[in-house]
Amino acid sequence: MSDLPPFHLAFPVTSLAKARAFYGGLLGCPEGRSSADWVDFDFHGHQIVAHLAPQELRAVAAHEVDGDAVPVRHFGLVLTMGDWQALADRLRAAGTRFVIEPHVRFAGQPGEQATMFLHDPCGNALEFKAFADRAQLFAR
Repeated sequence: MSDLPPFHLAFPVTSLAKARAFYGGLLGCPEGRSSADWVDFDFHGHQIVAHLAPQELRAVAAHEVDGDAVPVRHFGLVLTMGDWQALADRLRAAGTRFVIEPHVRFAGQPGEQATMFLHDPCGNALEFKAFADRAQLFAR
């Protein structure tokens, strides 16, 4: 899984200041280029771009996955277990309200993973996950 090309994701936000505080401040993503209407961030080597477009934000549907109501529209990262735990600790210390608290999903099954869901300050859902065995990422 090395040498994967970085992905690019553009998403709407209600405020660039809130996006900068969350993605740049809390998550520690370095800021790249920007304008009055957008700002891009280095999301662990991937380019995400927050576009000021409050009219594009709306309620997110959810589906049941292993007993949790998972937001259908979401994005995030697969981290190492150590980085996932450090992020969970940092988010808890910052008083983050989780949509789905950090926990292990599919325990003892193929695809066992640590996961957590949260919303950014503009309502976008994010998931951060980790695998004790990264080979389980696409396990069936």
